[in-house]
Amino acid sequence: MEIKNAELTIRSLRKEDANHLAKWLSNPSVLEYYEGRDQPFTIEKVMETFFLEEEGLSRYIFTLEEKPIGYIQTYTVEDEKVKTFGMDQFIGETDYWNKGIGTLLIHTMVNYLATQKSAPRIIMDPQASNKRAIRCYEKCGFEKVKLLPKHEFHEGEFRDCWLIELLIER
Repeated sequence: MEIKNAELTIRSLRKEDANHLAKWLSNPSVLEYYEGRDQPFTIEKVMETFFLEEEGLSRYIFTLEEKPIGYIQTYTVEDEKVKTFGMDQFIGETDYWNKGIGTLLIHTMVNYLATQKSAPRIIMDPQASNKRAIRCYEKCGFEKVKLLPKHEFHEGEFRDCWLIELLIER
């Protein structure tokens, strides 16, 4: 599967992407908000974490001008009254931070989920301290719904997260 928007391409995760994931997920700047700086990934950990089939979970690499720069995953959320998708993502190549690529990525995936998967609702749960990511998500139309106290165990402590959502009008 491949989704294109300008120079950004989102494509299904492939085995040869393991080296990119291991590189990104051993970078303390990336790990600060994704997995934790105390949890660097080896190739073995990448293979165990990212390459096992899970029901309702889709994993992707996104590229800019054909260079792999990050990871995004979508999943279905069960026990909801409304069909809901969740998303998690990170830009692994830090040289591409603060250039609007996150906004382009989120808009592209939201459009795909809305048009191809008929998603009426998309949620995320970023750490409350991840102000850069929250600003990006709000630019893309997501709204804070609820503060989730001590929601995620990260770097040895439970951290607050925001439940944010985007309702897609039909």
